[in-house]
This record gives sequence, C-alpha cells and structure tokens, in this order.
Amino acid sequence: MSSTWMTTRAWLLMLPLLVVMVAVIGWPLVDTVGLSFTDARLVGTAGSFVGVDNYTSMLSSSNFSRTLITTTLFAVISVVAEMVIGVLAALLLNQEFRGRAILRALMILPWALPTVVNATLWRLIYNPEYGALNAALTQLHLIDAYRSWLGEPGTALAALIVADCWKNFPLVALIALAALQAVPRDITAASLVDGAGPFNRFRFVILPYLAGPLMVALVLRTIEAFKVFDIIWVMTRGGPANTTRTLSILVYQEAFSFQRAGSGASLALIVTLLVTLLAVAYAALVRKTAGSAA
Repeated sequence: MSSTWMTTRAWLLMLPLLVVMVAVIGWPLVDTVGLSFTDARLVGTAGSFVGVDNYTSMLSSSNFSRTLITTTLFAVISVVAEMVIGVLAALLLNQEFRGRAILRALMILPWALPTVVNATLWRLIYNPEYGALNAALTQLHLIDAYRSWLGEPGTALAALIVADCWKNFPLVALIALAALQAVPRDITAASLVDGAGPFNRFRFVILPYLAGPLMVALVLRTIEAFKVFDIIWVMTRGGPANTTRTLSILVYQEAFSFQRAGSGASLALIVTLLVTLLAVAYAALVRKTAGSAA
C-alpha cells in the first residue's frame, strides 16, 4: 500500500472531525473577528464598519486596565496558593499512615464538585446573616459582628481566591502526588542516612522529580485562572463596585448586558490573544522541561 494512499486515507478518516471543528470553532471565530470591526448591537442592525476603533477604545479605557489588574491579581495569588497547598497536601498524603486512602479520596471531592455548586456553597458560607464563617469567627471572638465578606470591596476578592483555591488545589496535589510516586525510595533513604534535613531532602532529592509536573500544573492553572468566569459570576457577579470583575465577566457585560456586540467581540478576541500567549508559554515550558529531562 503506497504512502500516498495511506495519507489520503488518514485525511478521509479525519474529515468528519475537521468538518465539525470548522462548523463549531472556525466559523464562529471568523464571524467574531468580522463583528469586532463593526459597531453592531446585539439586537438590531448588523452595524457599520468602524475599523480598529473598538480595539483602541477598549485598550485605552480605564475599565479594561482595572479589570486586567484584578484578573492578574486573582490569577497570581490563587495559583501560587494552590501550588503551595497542593504540594504540601501531596507530601502529606505520600506518607504511610492509617486512613491515607480515605483522605486521598476526600481530597478529590472539591475538584470533582461542579464549579457552580462550589460557588454556591461558598456563597452560603460567606452569607452576612447566617454564614458559617461569621458564626465561627464570632464564637472564637475574632470579630465582633457579622460581616458581608462578599459585599465589602476590601474582602470580596480575597474571599473569592479562598473559594477558588479550595476548588482547584486538589488538581495540583494529584499531579504532585503522582510525581512523588516516581521518586526512588533508595535515594530518599540514602539522604536520610547522610543526615539531610526535611528542607534539604525536599529541595535536592524530591523537587527535581516534581519540577516538570509542577510546571505543567502551574501553567495550566494560570491559564484557567486568567479566564475565570463561573465561580466569580455566581458569587459576586463582579461586584461590589466592580472590584471582582475579571476580563471574562467584562466580555459578558459588554456583549450581553450592554448589548454592544461589536466591542464585546473585540474584547473577547483580546482575551483570546492573551490566553493564547499563555498557551504558547505553556508549550515552550513543556518543551524546555522535556529537553532538560532528556
């Protein structure tokens, strides 16, 4: 069987998938690009051509810059916290003790929960009238009165970060735990014989085995955190006073709340470009990690 026929057969087998991808991804993307150069409304006429005005006005607006800062803060703080908590949880669950299998199963539950369920749960915990957090802190005499954690600009973003960390740190822990299984026990035992302390043992023996998998988890979680929408929309809808509004929520508000389809499309493409840059960084880091391992 010739190589030409094999290649043709491969393309014919992939043809249904390519048609679906073009219909589901390709055409909407092309349509969004065209829409971003118009002043079209969500309901009404198609709008007229305005060139790059949507992009320049969006990039120069204070709303975009503030939202970009909020999104970056949310992504950086939540991802760093998830990485630290996830690695610590993996190190704990890698030890041998009674009930370890049960704890491993329980750790997966936050990650397995749908994001909307997780957000609703934390919204009830933060409730200013009957929330469990207020009740616990009041009984411990850490606060004098119930507070609206999601209603105060100074605490809303931090409360969201806590909820997001609780939801996603198990993913990092699972990746780190899988990597810990590959650490040779004889090397760990030799480091104990040589008198290496816990910190040096982690830094020089365990961390080299975790570096590659943690790099993948780091970039994947950064991309997901940067385009976060659902957990924030359910808990605060970007409030109070837009202090928790992220780029994805700004896209939704621009396109659907304000019905400015043209500028909403341009903003969506800007966010897509930023996420694509993160994806390119992810691919480069993975290649670099693979090359170092080889």
